[in-house]
Amino acid sequence: MEVLTKDIITKQFPQLEQPLLDELLKQSTLKEIEEGEEVMRTGQYIKSTILLLSGLLKVYREDDEGNEFLMYYLEPGNACALSMMCTARNEKSQIMAKAVVPSEVLLVPSHLSEMWLGKYKSWHNFVIASYRQRFEELLQTLDSIAFKGLDERLLFYLRRHVKVSGNQIRLSHQQIADELNSSREVISRLLKKLEQTGAITLHRNYIEAHDLSVGV
Repeated sequence: MEVLTKDIITKQFPQLEQPLLDELLKQSTLKEIEEGEEVMRTGQYIKSTILLLSGLLKVYREDDEGNEFLMYYLEPGNACALSMMCTARNEKSQIMAKAVVPSEVLLVPSHLSEMWLGKYKSWHNFVIASYRQRFEELLQTLDSIAFKGLDERLLFYLRRHVKVSGNQIRLSHQQIADELNSSREVISRLLKKLEQTGAITLHRNYIEAHDLSVGV
């Protein structure tokens, strides 16, 4: 496991003041997460605020049949706003989170996270900014579901993946269909149309994105 240093924390969270960075180094716990490993699960009491140092986390809901609904991604330098909310209220999690790639997280004990809100202005601003960012992302997701057709939802979905993981989208057609509550056949047809416009290239094990500003 990598040795946690103040420089590593500062690199991802430069907006935090120096005394707070010192406390993070002393009081938080570094945890390595393997690809596909769960960080949070539905029904679990969350005892720590989750800060992402490296990798990529997927935050989603899961229905009774195991179908996943993507809510947002966490990138390095992000905090899981919903984990903050659960720790503050001592409530069970209503979401799932797992590592898309091998990742490292900082776990901040709930009592410290609460105490720092009044002690450090930079932490207070960071928490508020995290809430606001996730709220805006959830609004965008809601808009894509409520007001857009499946073709536009697919483009929105692909753009989100490109934003966090680059132009090579390593998802199967079935995985995309599951997250968009569609069928593999329909998604494959829409992806083929996107390929014909030059927006993407379909490879055997991944989708290469070129220009996702076009329509299907």
